[in-house]
Amino acid sequence: MNSYVEADPYSYPYNGDLHPENTALVIIDMQNDFCGFGGYVDKMGYDLSLTRAPIEPIRRVLETARARGFHIIHTREGHRPDLADLPANKRWRSARIGAGIGDAGPCGRILVRGEAGWEIIPELAPLPGEVVIDKPGKGSFYATDLDLILQQKQIVNIVLTGITTDVCVHTTMREANDRGYECLLLSDCTGATDYGNYLAALKMIKMQGGVFGAVAQSAAFIEAIQ
Repeated sequence: MNSYVEADPYSYPYNGDLHPENTALVIIDMQNDFCGFGGYVDKMGYDLSLTRAPIEPIRRVLETARARGFHIIHTREGHRPDLADLPANKRWRSARIGAGIGDAGPCGRILVRGEAGWEIIPELAPLPGEVVIDKPGKGSFYATDLDLILQQKQIVNIVLTGITTDVCVHTTMREANDRGYECLLLSDCTGATDYGNYLAALKMIKMQGGVFGAVAQSAAFIEAIQ
């Protein structure tokens, strides 16, 4: 029996083939550095409430998805302690705005693997056995084994949540779409440091009949899988 999520601009997935075995909930970069007090985003001076807004909606989706046996995948952006995987221009840009990657911050060295700021926030902490992807860039496929894991688990549907909508989430969605994965972004489960960018990112997904996939509210996804 086919199952669909009420979404825009089309009901998701396109073929109605939605079940726990072939679908993954992907939670992108819900780390202390991005939505925790004293982290990278906070240190840059952005409104932290915008990146913290998705926490509770994601928690509800995560609870339901776990109970229904869906695949759960978490991602973390961060760099090696020796910064060998940090491009010089990325480091320069971060230092230019006062939050240099690798520099000391209130949550340890900013965006460095193993530091407190790099860890996923306690509210959404991975359970034992859940996949955690550590990535050095914005997209979750670049320089990671995510694609291999998805193929091995025979996952074809990806439900995207996390931060930020316009950068890491959007990059991951575009990468996944190019690889043939059927993508759904849950709009209230994501956020950006700029609300205008958040709205623009949602609009871009829905253009051309859903050029990168579809967009839905978390309540619609929860209703479809219960």
